[in-house]
Amino acid sequence: MPPMSPSASAVTDATFEQDVLEHEGPVLVYFWATWCPSCRMVAPVIDRIADERAGSLAVRVINADENPLTTRSHQVMSLPTLMLFRGGRPVLTLVGARSRTRLLSEVDAALGR
Repeated sequence: MPPMSPSASAVTDATFEQDVLEHEGPVLVYFWATWCPSCRMVAPVIDRIADERAGSLAVRVINADENPLTTRSHQVMSLPTLMLFRGGRPVLTLVGARSRTRLLSEVDAALGR
């Protein structure tokens, strides 16, 4: 299941460039799939981060199976994958489930916070 927070909006192959690469400020992108058990574990964490960081960190979700062009172009090989973009470029790639605390620590370190 994808995150359900209104703060974590879904993107597609067609909208990725506009919603992620051209976005002002940092964007955390969550690559997931319906068949991925670890994705179900991470989804509530992504929801919470989207709500807590609304305004300072954009959170986007993308179904890897339904959006193969973006998934391939960013070399996503395992799910879940989280990628942090800044200025249209990936600055951090995280593969696998992790706790909210660990994820925020890694994201904040990559953003220099």
